[in-house]
Amino acid sequence: MRLKNKVAIVSGGSRDIGRAVSLQLAKEGAKVVVNYFDSKELADETLKLIREAGGEAIAVQADMTKAAEVEALVAETRKAFGDEINVLVNVVGGLVARKTTAEMDENFWDFVMNVNLKSVFLAVKSVSPFMPSGSSIVNFSSLAARDGGGPGASAYATSKGAVMTYTRALAKEFGPKGIRVNALAPGMIATTFHDTFTKSEVRTNVANATALKREGDAKEVADVVAYLASDESSFLTGNNIDINGGLAFS
Repeated sequence: MRLKNKVAIVSGGSRDIGRAVSLQLAKEGAKVVVNYFDSKELADETLKLIREAGGEAIAVQADMTKAAEVEALVAETRKAFGDEINVLVNVVGGLVARKTTAEMDENFWDFVMNVNLKSVFLAVKSVSPFMPSGSSIVNFSSLAARDGGGPGASAYATSKGAVMTYTRALAKEFGPKGIRVNALAPGMIATTFHDTFTKSEVRTNVANATALKREGDAKEVADVVAYLASDESSFLTGNNIDINGGLAFS
């Protein structure tokens, strides 16, 4: 119960890695706000799993690329759990589609940047005023930020690289306030992201290229998030932590 009585917001917290993070933070004692965009059904399933495990949570719909909706999410959080928010986990993001530079237009580029980078900015801007000393922000980057991504993922990789840089900048900005900021850079994690965008033979090849010879599991990512959210990582900030089974080393 490392996070007992802490309040945590998980953007994109209703499915895949976001669901695993929401569950793990709740199991550690946090009161969790599960943000979702378009699937109330998935959010309700996540709430059910949290409550069955004895945790406390609410679900709040919000488009994390819209400032007014992010501010409304924070207002709902404060209404439910009080004025202090101790943990912010920015899971929201996505590849959207695989497109070469020639295939992309300005709207596609802007959309990818908004989903992966602007969402982090808006969440941090809205939540940080309510974070006391000892709080933790955990952003999500990607292995793609290290290696440029696979075919057609240049916009995604670029946006996730920006998340890495923004994480370092935020660590410097918020460190004097006692707020830590770190990021995770997952590799091949078994989620619907790869079900949608990665061919099965590519997944097999990537898994075989890891030192551990397998894909990762969302729970393994959530365990690292819980550590970064807790006081056990009290002297860690500005880090971009790779979690890829030894596929690549930074």
